[in-house]
Parts: sequence; structure tokens; C-alpha cells
Amino acid sequence: MKRLAIGIDEVGRGALAGPVVLAAVTISGRISWRHPALGRIRDSKKLTPRRREAWFLHLTKHPALEWRVSRVTPRVIDRINIARAANLAAHRLVKRTVSSHRRAFVWLDGGLALPERIPHRSLIRGDERKPLIAAASIVAKVWRDRYMARLAAEIPRYGFEIHKGYGTRYHRRMLKRHGPSAIHRRTFLG
Repeated sequence: MKRLAIGIDEVGRGALAGPVVLAAVTISGRISWRHPALGRIRDSKKLTPRRREAWFLHLTKHPALEWRVSRVTPRVIDRINIARAANLAAHRLVKRTVSSHRRAFVWLDGGLALPERIPHRSLIRGDERKPLIAAASIVAKVWRDRYMARLAAEIPRYGFEIHKGYGTRYHRRMLKRHGPSAIHRRTFLG
């Protein structure tokens, strides 16, 4: 039986508001990491929003790829800390992706960890070095950005659609004016 390859990356680690979001992308067939119109796949941070969206559509519709997302809420992040929250989400993704009868190897972006019993490797700048992790970074980033835009419609006074919960000057000004909302990470506001 062929071993399954999974790439996992996270987004939102340093945000003041919203969840930390991790994506797992699993490859089950042949794929070219070069798109005719978009070029080679890159880390989500090195793509424009338009290119990220185009890659997201390409990846999520590709027949050789499967993807899943896991998020951890600000309340849990405040309770257990951001590193443990991200690792919890990574572990959830692996459990949901791999059934007991399938073997898998997980590639993680640096800073993430899994229990030792799960075959994995964490790569510093993995989203730049491993296309499968870059794919996960794109899925996680686009999914979280869309989620934060939906939250902006529910809680419009902070401008989440603009800064996605990160600590921009505008976001900090709105925090001073309105105080934190239910989706702000209290431990990050100190």
C-alpha cells in the first residue's frame, strides 16, 4: 500500500483576533506544481490576493488533491496558548485525514509538531521548500481570509475584512475606541 503524503501549514498565529487556521493537503496522484497561468506554486505570503484565490480554486478542485481545514478559537488559544492550539489543530487534521488502515507521512511547516508516533517532519520555511506545504499555506490563508471577511459583516466596527485580525494601526485604533470583541485573543492584547 502506497504511503499517503500530507502537507500542513497554519495561518493566523500572530493575529490579535480570530482563529488560528490550519490546512492539510493530501496528494493521491500526479500533480504538476506549476500552473500555466500562475507559474510555480509559492508560499501564500508571496502571492497577491488574486493569485492566492486562483491557486485556491485550482488546488481545491484538483482530482489528485484532498484538503481539510481545522481552526482553533480565540478562547481556546487564550486558555492553552497559540503553539499548543496550532499543534492541536494539526493533530486533529491528521486524525481526520488518515484512517487506521492507511499509512501516511506528514510534512509540517516549521514550528508545528505532532506526537512522535505519527511519522512526520517539520521543515523550517517548509512553505517555501515543499510544494505540498505551500499548497496547505494557500488553502489555510484563503479560508481564514474569507472567514474573517464574514466576521466583518457580523462585527463591522473593527474592519476585519481589511486587516484579517492582525495588529495594524487601524485595528489597534478600533480596539482603543470599542474595546475587544468576543473574537479577540485576550492574551495577545497585553
